[in-house]
Order: sequence, then structure tokens, then C-alpha cells
Amino acid sequence: MAQLIKQGNVTADTWKTLEIGEGETPETVVLPAGDVIFPLAVWLARKNEIVSCHKRIGLLLLPDDKVEDVAADLEYFVVVAVHFPKFVDGRGYSTAALLRQRYHYQGELRAVGDVLHDQLFFMQRVGFDSYALKDGKDAIHAIGKGFAPFSETYQASTDQPEPHFRRRTA
Repeated sequence: MAQLIKQGNVTADTWKTLEIGEGETPETVVLPAGDVIFPLAVWLARKNEIVSCHKRIGLLLLPDDKVEDVAADLEYFVVVAVHFPKFVDGRGYSTAALLRQRYHYQGELRAVGDVLHDQLFFMQRVGFDSYALKDGKDAIHAIGKGFAPFSETYQASTDQPEPHFRRRTA
């Protein structure tokens, strides 16, 4: 089970992620009770049913999913999980930046999948605030080393909208 880092601490993950099994479709998959992170395909196919049955709703965005497809629905989601299928796939960074900067998503933004401590600083820069580390990775090491590899940032980003030259002259 992946270790969840949230607010700088290792935290128990109370959310279940719905997986569509072989032979199932978004329309036929059984919706579990409790706090569930639903894949985008299930959300789009069964939005009304999910809203009527669940108090706290999460959304899973895969690399090929488009944020624009759920931009009008972001108010429903307590957590949006963005999946990183492998270390070298950076599409999740763009998804996070869009959610925070263009669509002003204020809920929990979670990185899931192939999440390593080397990525945490950059994920935080684009707006992630929780991280489900890849199985087998040391969360304490990640917290100690992953969030501050640099003492100063030059570029503007979600977590620091002012570039360094503006901060320096202020």
C-alpha cells in the first residue's frame, strides 16, 4: 500500500480508489460506499448517481484525461488524484497547474502512481498538496529530502506566483 504524505506528515489514507475490472464498464462497475476516488470515465457516465449516494467524492485523472471535461464539476470533489504512470511522464504536472491556476481548484490535489521523492519539490510547485509514494519508498526520507532541494526558486509557479527578481526588489 502506498504511503500518503500530506501537510508534511505521513498520514493514513481513508480513500478507496475505484478500479474498473476486466469485463466491466463505467456503466456497470459496482459503486462502493464510503470515501471513493472515481475514475473520470465513471464520473462522466454516472455523475447523478454518484452525487446522490456519496457525501465526499474524489476524482482520478489519468494522463490522457482532459481537465476541461470536469472543469464545471470541480466543486463536487474533495480530492482530485492525478495519476503518474511512470517517472518520465510529466503530463500530471500540467494537469495540476491547470486545476490550480486556470480552474482555481481549492481542494486536495494528490499525486498518485509512480511518485518518488525526487519529484515532490516540483509537484508542490505546481499545486500538489498530498503525495501517495510508490510502494516500497521511504516516506520519512522523502519528507526530509524531497521538498527542499533548492534554497530559492527563480521562476513563478503555483506555490510562488512572484518570480525571484520581483521578490528580490520588493
